[in-house]
Amino acid sequence: MIPRLVIAGTSSGAGKTTVASGLIGALRARGLRVQGFKVGPDYIDPSYHALASGRPGRNLDAFLSGPDLIAPLVRHGAQGADVAVVEGVMGLFDGASGRGELASTAHVAKLLHAPVVLVVDGSAMARSAAAIVHGFATFDPDLVVAGVIFNRVGSEGHEELLREAVAPLGIPVLGALRRDERVAAPERHLGLVPADERRARTGAALEALTSLIESSTDLDALLALARDAPPLPGPAWSPDPAAAPAAPARIAVAQGPAFSFHYRENLELLEGAGAELVAFDPLHDEALPAATDALVLAGGFPEVFGEELAANAPLRAAVAAHVAAGRPVLAECGGLLYLGEQLDGHAMCGALPLRAAMGRRLTLGYREAIAATATPWLAAGERLRGHEFHYSQTEPADGGEHAAWTLSARGRERREGFVAGAVQASYLHVHWAAFPQIPARFVAAARARRPALA
Repeated sequence: MIPRLVIAGTSSGAGKTTVASGLIGALRARGLRVQGFKVGPDYIDPSYHALASGRPGRNLDAFLSGPDLIAPLVRHGAQGADVAVVEGVMGLFDGASGRGELASTAHVAKLLHAPVVLVVDGSAMARSAAAIVHGFATFDPDLVVAGVIFNRVGSEGHEELLREAVAPLGIPVLGALRRDERVAAPERHLGLVPADERRARTGAALEALTSLIESSTDLDALLALARDAPPLPGPAWSPDPAAAPAAPARIAVAQGPAFSFHYRENLELLEGAGAELVAFDPLHDEALPAATDALVLAGGFPEVFGEELAANAPLRAAVAAHVAAGRPVLAECGGLLYLGEQLDGHAMCGALPLRAAMGRRLTLGYREAIAATATPWLAAGERLRGHEFHYSQTEPADGGEHAAWTLSARGRERREGFVAGAVQASYLHVHWAAFPQIPARFVAAARARRPALA
């Protein structure tokens, strides 16, 4: 039995992250162990869940992992927790473009048989709120919208108008949050600023947010909803292979403010395949961890820290030497930019013949991907699914005959990314839960380099 509820919104910006993070903090303050989940491929909101809960934030994406893994991933991630709080993505019914309900918050809620609490931005409306709630509650008869929380309520009188408006619908109002600048989180070109970049200020904001949720919502009713969710039977997803892994490989994982985009399950799969993961921060560490067999360079915000990354010349040289030695490197998005020659005019590692710059055009969306060039962990022609989200562009745009992927979305195809030796670098983010062969083969490739480096 996993008590659980979904915090959904009428649209992006309605206040889902505010309510979900504050609810996680408030339930934790009651002594409960709370596991946060985020619907969709977002890396940033889970960082707020993690800070509020003291547990790793996790994602649930029915496109990236496939619908069949959603419940098993919750069973895995919520082990040891008393309650799971699932924050939705965009509006309740917004999913993978052109694919109906796939990967929407509503889709995930139904896969989990979880009650939905709808967050509505109540500013600048009164009785119209009833029409919005009625529409969302009746749009899909298989979905249970079990309560409403109003956000950005102006006054006591405004709250009374909103409550009166929805009372005839029979859907309880479980909270009304006043506008409060103390809980505002700063934004950047990809959304909120990750919590780890401003941990002290974020911690203070979360304390204020926890207090706001405690005073403005019916926590007992929310917890009762979560506990009324039906049993979620079946086995948990596991990152551990059927057979015991061979001798460990030492894999250095870029982390810190510039490279913070990691799916927790990806790291667990690497460890399950026999990797010893060692974190390093390209902003501060001047050398790779000792005896590094392979590198994982995740996404993040290297463009924000271009000057600092360029100033760390010893580490840039160490990464370039690692690549030149033929050791495996798997780089996603920010890692791709770091491996190039320049980023917005700042010197990077020079391991790949490309230059990158920030632009105004957003590249965003789910992708069907076919490996265009073989690597030690993927054969040419293998298929998987991923996600892109970036404003930067590279010159050249891809590796030509050594591109990493052929990507398709909405009937259009293009080549993307770079493969050079044992390096695969691209903008594509992949959740490996549905593709465990990638981390297993990557660890094997890292292990295979050891004799040659002895």
